[in-house]
Amino acid sequence: MPTTKTAWPALPYAGWADTRATLHLWTQIVGKIRMARTPWLNHSWHVTLYVSARGLSTGPVPDGARNFEIEFDFLDHVLWLRTSDGQVRQVALRPVSVAEFHADVAIALKELNLVTPIMPMPCEIADCVPFDRDTQHKSYDAEAASRFHRALVRANHVLWHFRSGFIGKASPVHFFWGSFDLAVTRFAGPKAPRHPGGVPHLSDAVVREAYSHEVSSAGFWPGSPGPVEYPAFYSYAYPAPQGFDAAKVAPADAFFDKALGEFILPYDAVREARDGDALLMEFLQSTYVAAADLGQWERKALECALGEPGKVRAV
Repeated sequence: MPTTKTAWPALPYAGWADTRATLHLWTQIVGKIRMARTPWLNHSWHVTLYVSARGLSTGPVPDGARNFEIEFDFLDHVLWLRTSDGQVRQVALRPVSVAEFHADVAIALKELNLVTPIMPMPCEIADCVPFDRDTQHKSYDAEAASRFHRALVRANHVLWHFRSGFIGKASPVHFFWGSFDLAVTRFAGPKAPRHPGGVPHLSDAVVREAYSHEVSSAGFWPGSPGPVEYPAFYSYAYPAPQGFDAAKVAPADAFFDKALGEFILPYDAVREARDGDALLMEFLQSTYVAAADLGQWERKALECALGEPGKVRAV
């Protein structure tokens, strides 16, 4: 059924830039708690958050004989901390500084006997200060956060459907709090050239492990200060095969951003389309095909038909 602007909510960057910046840092605090307690998984898949029915969640995090979960609830605007033995704490999502949010979360963790020291410096942000000293970022527009969640729900749905057409190694659809984007990654198989690193406040070893093998990656990014100050979908390849930047992709609104080294499809093009889901799928598929064909991937061995509910994949 064709989507509507109601399904893909308005998300003008300028209208919630301060809230986005604050929320980015809040998600890093929660994400680092998961990272500190979870065994390392290939390509840093153990650190991510996941889109839930109400917001963004860590999923279950180990704690000895029990586990716990932390969830941003963008409907009731609460950060929930729940343990498998029935204990619950909550931190209100409201306009407070990153430093105060960091302190509130630490208190809740202590009350649940989950004290978890984390590295206090944000990741992948060039000009930043430690969480416990950040009194600058303190915005929270509840309505904007809810719209962001609705956009994540729609994007998550399409990205999962896109993922179902690949039987090679592929990541889950997950939210990286460092770069503040929802992503899914397909792997060609061969190892990639050594990544140069150089990501602000992120170990080169982490970056090189993340890009250890050839990939085609795509996702949703709500925008940030810099070359793309608007929400957008993106797609890139590492290493980018020769001619990738000049590849013909669809739809007509998509373009290659040389500064980012990625194909970009503005979110509003999807939002305003008669069938936004189909338009986004066209972008995801065409940019992947460009990366796979130019990179000489073994596509027949890696791909399958898109999945359908209740229908077993034919083999």
